[in-house]
Amino acid sequence: MLSAQQVEQAAAFLFQARTSKTKGDLIPESFRPGDRESALAIQARVMELTGEPIAGWKCGVPKGNGPLVVSPIPASAILRTSPCVVPPPVGRIEPEIAFVMARDLPPRATPYSENQLQDAVKEARMVLELLGTRYRDDLAPSPIDLLADSYNHHGLFIGPVIPNIFDRELASLPVKITAGGKVLFEKVHPHPSGGPMKSYSWLVQFLSDQALIYKGQGLKEGQIVTTGSYAGAVEAPIGVPLQVELSGIGKFDCELVTGAA
Repeated sequence: MLSAQQVEQAAAFLFQARTSKTKGDLIPESFRPGDRESALAIQARVMELTGEPIAGWKCGVPKGNGPLVVSPIPASAILRTSPCVVPPPVGRIEPEIAFVMARDLPPRATPYSENQLQDAVKEARMVLELLGTRYRDDLAPSPIDLLADSYNHHGLFIGPVIPNIFDRELASLPVKITAGGKVLFEKVHPHPSGGPMKSYSWLVQFLSDQALIYKGQGLKEGQIVTTGSYAGAVEAPIGVPLQVELSGIGKFDCELVTGAA
């Protein structure tokens, strides 16, 4: 576990990369995280350094000893209009389903029931996660490096409302992504956590378990929780109209443009 001073150094390093909007080196070895706890402390401190409120979260249920995929999302990364700026040279996107919170779910010792979790959801949305890191493309960051840097999160484009979300079968969905009218991706793809509700439920418990790192915030009214990709990461062209469709759920259009990371 890194010391408090090392966490501060690593957070300052990543925050500088964010503000300079240029990709760079991995965190220097003298304060590079080597464990999940250190990486989580760094990402939480970076969030504080932005001075922005937490507008949402990305999450997924960990698989065994696999990577921990979770990160707060700053308000500036929530996008509601197209075109969306992504790091060059191509756009990496993930079509997902997200939940918008109707009320707070503060950390507590007793787990929330499924009914309580559902009642806390205002609405579900189709979303498109835009991927990117603060590390150069020629580097090979570890899962711990990625966790410290928001685990590939660059932005979240908010799509249309999904009605009757809890009445739907969401373990897998047919996905179709077209670019300029040409099929870019088409496949029936399983949800990486087994369904959006499983990711959301896991996150609520995780935030209770990690209340010290996140200073007891839990989930807040108005935050949006994005729950995992139905297509993995898809490389999409820049400057070409995209259409994303989850069969039986809905579809939306957007366009990507290049900009600083």
